[in-house]
Amino acid sequence: MSAASNLRSEDQFLCSICQDVFTDPVTTSCGHNFCKKCITQHWNNKAKYKCPMCNKVFKRRPELDINTLFSEMVVHRSKQQAAKPGEVPCDICTGTKLKAQKSCLVCLTSYCQTHLEPHLTVKGLKRHQLMEPVENLEGRMCTKHDKHLELFCRTDQQCVCVLCSVLDHKNHEFVPLREESEGKKAELRKTEAGIQQMIQKRRLKIEEIKESVKMRKDAADREKAEGVQVFTALMESIKKGLKELIKEIKDKQETAEKQADGFIRDLEQEISELMERSSEVEQLSQSEDHLHLLQSFSSLKTAPPTKDWTEVRVCTPSYQGTVVRAVAQLEDTLRKDMKKLLAEAELKKVQQYAVDVTLDPDTANPELILSDDGKQVKHGGEKKKLPDNPKRFTVFANVLGTQSFSSGRFYFEVQVKGKTDWILGVATESIGRKGGNSVKPQNGYWTVWLTNRNDYTARTDPPVSLSLQSAPEKVGVFVDYEEGLVSFYDVDAAALIYSFTGYSFTQKLHPFFNPCNSIDGGKNSAPLLITPVNHTK
Repeated sequence: MSAASNLRSEDQFLCSICQDVFTDPVTTSCGHNFCKKCITQHWNNKAKYKCPMCNKVFKRRPELDINTLFSEMVVHRSKQQAAKPGEVPCDICTGTKLKAQKSCLVCLTSYCQTHLEPHLTVKGLKRHQLMEPVENLEGRMCTKHDKHLELFCRTDQQCVCVLCSVLDHKNHEFVPLREESEGKKAELRKTEAGIQQMIQKRRLKIEEIKESVKMRKDAADREKAEGVQVFTALMESIKKGLKELIKEIKDKQETAEKQADGFIRDLEQEISELMERSSEVEQLSQSEDHLHLLQSFSSLKTAPPTKDWTEVRVCTPSYQGTVVRAVAQLEDTLRKDMKKLLAEAELKKVQQYAVDVTLDPDTANPELILSDDGKQVKHGGEKKKLPDNPKRFTVFANVLGTQSFSSGRFYFEVQVKGKTDWILGVATESIGRKGGNSVKPQNGYWTVWLTNRNDYTARTDPPVSLSLQSAPEKVGVFVDYEEGLVSFYDVDAAALIYSFTGYSFTQKLHPFFNPCNSIDGGKNSAPLLITPVNHTK
């Protein structure tokens, strides 16, 4: 036990001169240990060489031997960390408290690596129960019976000692602390799994929010770019209008100046002629040659022919109303340009939601002819023998797109060039396939219909007649499922044809096509062609 006590004592590591842990420990011939620097300085200041511990006097300054064992122990101790705030300190260390490595439930003491050594080597101490270092080891003792808390009373849900189970908790259900701890660990693992799941959900929500912010930033950037484009075009129109106004005023001014210059040239010419006649008359009136005077008199007695300038005026250009008319014209131009630019911006925006659409042959009426790539459909004029399919239209020449949509936004374009009749739009998955249902929203159809080459109608109830400036050659169809919106566009003119608004979609929507019958000798024989979206510039 004395060896264990020595190991547990920290004093063996302290220099008696500096009272601190040894630095380069050395041993004197009398067997005492000091820091090399401390004993050297001690002897440098003394007349006699004697040991500070036992006062043994040396005749000559003794040679100092390095204490290898102490050096290794000091190095080993120095590698151990001092206990930080919140960490369990060693109960044995004096001075600097090192971090405890283990706590003994028998000794109720926490030990650093050095002071733990006896529990790892001494036979009697090796039987003690060690655990990870904890504070307040006294709290692991029963305050009533001064015994270790070894059992868990499930009846009272508390830790008890053996005497408690006999005296104070009779007939209660007991289990060892380890068993109850394992059960609680299992519950904690479930709690941890639930917490990790909550963390993962929140991380996913963070990513969702970040993606939402990114999408909104991208949308804002696109909106700014479109705004710059629109306002730049409008400013160009204003500059053009100002240039035309200045030119008009300048042209009027130049015309007036040219007229005035012509008048001045004519007047100066007449003045020149009159001055010449005046000179001739004056000379003749002073002539002494009577015959010459009489012979010239009739030709010089009157002034030369001239223009009557009494009512002649320079036509002063009127600028009144010029600016007003120019501004009115500019307003009209800007209104048209703005409408066109906004329509182009709107079309460009919906074209971002372009999807790849193909025709579903299982839904096609037997009289329809579909291309192998599923991009074209036309009326064949005769009914083909096809397998009976509950999805197939049998009355009208309809066909659906293979793709269906139950959320979000989508857009596709269809070439209608050369056709006199067609129906385009979207339809719900549950529309009737075998009967003659009316094509209107109440029956699950949102479509635009062309008949007789120039009669366009939105198939509402009742239908709405549409007035278009030109016949579209390519029609774009856009759907915003959540907004209940279906819009149709003239792609080449970048103009809105019609919008169905305020609907509440609850079913899957399919692109809907009807090329209509070939009539008048095949004038409507051109196909409906699903085309790739060429984004508006």
